Amino acid sequence: MTAASTTSQRDDRSPWAAMAGIIATVTVFAVAQGLTYPLLSFILERQGTAAGLIGLSAAMTPLGFIISAPVIPALSRRVGAARLAILCSILAALTLIAIAGRQDVWTWMPLRFLLGFFANPLYVISETWLISITPASRRGRIMGLYSSIVSAGFAVGPLSLGLSGTEGWAPFLIGIGAFLGCGLIVLVVALRLPDMPAEGEAISVGGFLARAPLLLFAVFTAAAFEQILLSLLAVYGAALGSTESRIASLITCFVAGNAVLQILLGRVAERFGATRTMLFCVLTCLSGCLLLASTFTTWLIWPLVFIWGGVSFGLYTMSLIQLGERFNGQTLIAGNAAFAFAWGVGGMAGSPAAGLAMQLVGHQGLPSSLALLSCVLVLSLLAARQREQ
Repeated sequence: MTAASTTSQRDDRSPWAAMAGIIATVTVFAVAQGLTYPLLSFILERQGTAAGLIGLSAAMTPLGFIISAPVIPALSRRVGAARLAILCSILAALTLIAIAGRQDVWTWMPLRFLLGFFANPLYVISETWLISITPASRRGRIMGLYSSIVSAGFAVGPLSLGLSGTEGWAPFLIGIGAFLGCGLIVLVVALRLPDMPAEGEAISVGGFLARAPLLLFAVFTAAAFEQILLSLLAVYGAALGSTESRIASLITCFVAGNAVLQILLGRVAERFGATRTMLFCVLTCLSGCLLLASTFTTWLIWPLVFIWGGVSFGLYTMSLIQLGERFNGQTLIAGNAAFAFAWGVGGMAGSPAAGLAMQLVGHQGLPSSLALLSCVLVLSLLAARQREQ
């Protein structure tokens, strides 16, 4: 056996214990995050808070993502990745304790901002860890598995409210326990976790934007797509006479597609390439926009929103795969932080823009705005392929 083949086999081995710990950490964190959004909205609604103010309060968490993203690379180098992840888990738990102790919308504004600020480093660090230790030959399926499990974690958060209710300390204790559980998992697997990549020149989030604008736009599109549908599908369905229970079931179906289809898309990316798979995902998103009105009142809407959920979040999964293929070292850390920044911007900008479109042109402003976003990404991907040929 040659030295080259020995090296190849070593590089192809998967550090399963470390990967399992990383995925478990983010999944538990996703449960806590998925619980807080609906829980706090339910509480504010019971207090008679205006819908616009509830939306503004919810926007504070992605704002925390946006503001924290540029400082994460430097913090991870200075503090250490594992220490920073454990510290952020503790600080997020303390923030949720403060939120539970003072249930007032104006007090919650800065606290929800801090919740996003402390949550974001854990996502960035975990994804950097995972990408850096995943063998290239298995990157598609492992990143797909990661996306699926994290999506399932977000879905479990709201479901847990059915057990705990939305009053008193019980639901908050679930979230607090989940945040602390993240830090405990990192502590347990710390010795198996890799150091943050140190090779190469340190660059900022803004510097990464110049290197991979198309990847960041794909992340922006994925975030906007998800937030628009989760927040405005109820308005669209009501305009077409659908009941609240049917719309809630459609949203659940959308989230299920998000969670179930990522592994399949990851395998497709390994065979055909992440760029081609991303193009397939966004073309399918566009097709869903064109078919929404004609299928919404028929049984075909169920498979449509299921596939929609998978391919729209698939844009993010494909972006993660390409990030690992194209970048390493400190550029990889900056790239993950830039992804978090783009996700936060997409999450904040998507719903207000689509809501304005619906005010201007009626309920069809929802699929129209999503179609416009998809078209821009399709054209950008085709132009990038043309330049590479």
